[in-house]
Amino acid sequence: MSRIGRLPLSVPKGVEVTINGQDVTVKGPKGELKHTITEPITASFEDGVVTVARPDDKPENRSLHGLTRALIANLVEGVSKGYAKTLEIHGVGYRVQARGSNLEFSLGFSHPVVIEPPEGITFRVEKPTILHVEGIDKQLVGQVAANIRSLRKPDPYKAKGVRYKGEHIRRKAGKAGK
Repeated sequence: MSRIGRLPLSVPKGVEVTINGQDVTVKGPKGELKHTITEPITASFEDGVVTVARPDDKPENRSLHGLTRALIANLVEGVSKGYAKTLEIHGVGYRVQARGSNLEFSLGFSHPVVIEPPEGITFRVEKPTILHVEGIDKQLVGQVAANIRSLRKPDPYKAKGVRYKGEHIRRKAGKAGK
C-alpha cells in the first residue's frame, strides 16, 4: 500500500470534516475549503480520523491514494493554521509598497507593477524588501508567490530580483571570469 495514503489523518479540535460521496468539505477557524476526490478513491471520517482507501493495486490508483490523502491533509492544515510564503527583493532601487490590499512593485521597469490579491489571499509587507503571501489554500498561496517571483526572476549574474526566502541563487561568472 501507499505509505502516505494508508496513514490515518487525525483532525484537530475546532475543525469539521464532512464527506458526501466524493466531495470533502473542511471547515475550521480560518475558513472553509472543498475538494472532490477522484473516482476510484474513497474517504471516510470516523471518530476524528480521516482514512483514505483504494479498491486495488493498479499504478494509477496507488498514485491517487497518496495524493488524495496529502490533499486532504493540506485542507485540514490550511483551515486550522494557514499557509504563508515569504519573498525577498534584492537589487538597488527594487522595493514593494502596500497600497490598500494591493502591492506596488518597483523592479527596474519604466512603470510600477501593481498586483491585486485573489480571493482568499492577503499580502503583508514587513520591509520594503520583504513581503509575505498568506492564505488557507496551499496551492493558491504557492501560485500567487510564483507569479510575484516571475515579475523579476533572480539574475544568475548579479543575483538581483525577487526570490523566496532562503532560496539559493547559483551565481555565474561574467565575461571576465575565465
